[in-house]
Amino acid sequence: MTQLIQVEQLYRYYGDHCAVNNVTFTLEKGEILGFLGPNGAGKSSTMQMICGNLAPTSGQILINGIDILDNPKEAKRELGYLPEIPPVYRELTVDEYLGYCGKLHEIPVEKLASAVDSAKERCGLADVGERLIGNLSKGYQQRVGIAQAIIHSPAVIILDEPTVGLDPIQIREIRELIRELGKEHGIILSTHILPEVQESCTRVQIIHRGKLVLNDSIDGLEQQMRASSLVLETRQAPDFMKLYAIDGVQKIDDLGERRYRIFHDKDKSPAERVAEAAVSLGWGLLELTPERRSMEEIFIDITQHTPVMEEQVA
Repeated sequence: MTQLIQVEQLYRYYGDHCAVNNVTFTLEKGEILGFLGPNGAGKSSTMQMICGNLAPTSGQILINGIDILDNPKEAKRELGYLPEIPPVYRELTVDEYLGYCGKLHEIPVEKLASAVDSAKERCGLADVGERLIGNLSKGYQQRVGIAQAIIHSPAVIILDEPTVGLDPIQIREIRELIRELGKEHGIILSTHILPEVQESCTRVQIIHRGKLVLNDSIDGLEQQMRASSLVLETRQAPDFMKLYAIDGVQKIDDLGERRYRIFHDKDKSPAERVAEAAVSLGWGLLELTPERRSMEEIFIDITQHTPVMEEQVA
């Protein structure tokens, strides 16, 4: 696949403080990368360096093969950016504003109208071109913000908290739009909303104390969310010796009222054999449920309890 962003050994110091420490990753066409991190982790500094608004202390950033330090104007042409607060002019119509943005991106006059129409079509704005932006709902204003980010057909789109302040219906619509855009572009989605990553992204990375501590696919994250435990409820008290004899069972906690938490090897679920034992030995199986960790629990575990890795390469 085409690598649209290559970040190599990125460092950023503020005085003696290392805010970004040896960060390396890539973004490919068709990927939607969820970029997470607690406050002060180095996420904003990393994003600013990728956008060319902040110079790295050392390291290299290529945007669609163009070095952003050596050729900043050419590299930035490959970027579309939506900040947390959409940079819209409320007193302009959608058409006027997008036309203005197209001129800023130096789209030739003869191609400007078709570029505006294409951005409106892709963002679901075809019917509101003549309406004042200030009279649109917040969800539609967010769509206008995304339209200005893609009007020049950039290779990479960077979205900062794109659904903050939207209602549930608007959030669903923006997520669907992001997934559609992800088919033609590479997208970095910076957010504090953890379900946003699960719903919209194909890959997730977490930065903590300046270093990448997680860089995984959503499928890989889903595997991490499958906790290594089962909850068993029976009508009769089970024989613990029989349970411990089952391959993979590590520990059993009594939760009371004939409910038990069975901890097992992460890659070896004994659920089927536990169910067979409960039925064949007449314990009266009432419940056998694999437990799941939430993404919030994984995030907290990684950022509060896991030592920072020396290096994490995409």
